[in-house]
Amino acid sequence: MTLEQLTHELTGTFLLSVGAFLLAMILTPIYTYLAYRYKFWKKQRSTSTTGEKLEVFTKLHADKFKRNIPTMAGIIGVVSITAVTLVFNLNRAETWLPLAALVGGGAVGMLDDIINIRGQGVGVAGLRSSIKFAMITVLALFLGWFFYVKLGVNTVHLPFLGDIFLGWVIVPLFVLAVVATSNAVNISDGLDGLAGGLLIISFVIFGAIALLKGQVLLSGFCFTVVGALLSYLWFNIFPARFFMGDVGSFAFGTSLGVVAMLTNTLFLLPIIGIIFVIEAGSSLIQITSKRLFHRKVFLSAPIHHHLEAKGWPETKVTMRFWVIGCIAGFTGVVLALAGGHI
Repeated sequence: MTLEQLTHELTGTFLLSVGAFLLAMILTPIYTYLAYRYKFWKKQRSTSTTGEKLEVFTKLHADKFKRNIPTMAGIIGVVSITAVTLVFNLNRAETWLPLAALVGGGAVGMLDDIINIRGQGVGVAGLRSSIKFAMITVLALFLGWFFYVKLGVNTVHLPFLGDIFLGWVIVPLFVLAVVATSNAVNISDGLDGLAGGLLIISFVIFGAIALLKGQVLLSGFCFTVVGALLSYLWFNIFPARFFMGDVGSFAFGTSLGVVAMLTNTLFLLPIIGIIFVIEAGSSLIQITSKRLFHRKVFLSAPIHHHLEAKGWPETKVTMRFWVIGCIAGFTGVVLALAGGHI
């Protein structure tokens, strides 16, 4: 790629990102009006996955319980990214799949948010975790089928070793990547600005990798997501004006997993998204320990709440996790270059 071609591609990618940012900023007042008019208040959970009361969590966030904070703001990003992609950047090979993942994951999350808002949840505020898991799995199976049958992808790249032929086994691997990433992002969305900032870092890194690999349209999609997320983060940094809700976390998480598969950098995803891995891992450890040994490993899970309980201010946890995310993202790019991905 010549310097002139690179400049042209970077300009196009930048314009997509700016377009998504501006559209999201325009849509935000409309969402805000509807959210306050129809009371899209987020109802906090009162019990954990294992059934006991969330005493530490409730104490840490007592101030948030006292004020009504709208949820489901992730719909702004989903609509903005969908509109920009459909009009300017739709392509069967590169952008259809992550867009379908974004919309499909957002639909699952929206259902959960609506139940949360209307107070129909039993035990927890929203859909049961098992139901959400099943719905995301079905979505991932369809996306994985398209990935294997329609796009003809049947290999996975191992850093420093090359491509490994998997055949149809690529489908369950695809499902694992998408389901794990969507749930990890959803678990990480627990502090003001945390998930939004980490997602921006991840999509910037994967957008850069896609551009270096010559997947210009996929790179454009990644930076379209970045533009929409920057608009969201403007209002979500502490103290948050609203939350993305499951419509956002599942939409962006599902799409991130698909992008990792399309760039053939699946084994770099846990490195680039190391905080997502740590967050999901801490929750898994806590649940397993409580069920098997009837004791907690962390004061509260996921780990960002544990650090809060240890005395870290919410903003310190968020920004330090952002720093770790940046270092991990840079490491991912270096490994992509050194490991033969590019």
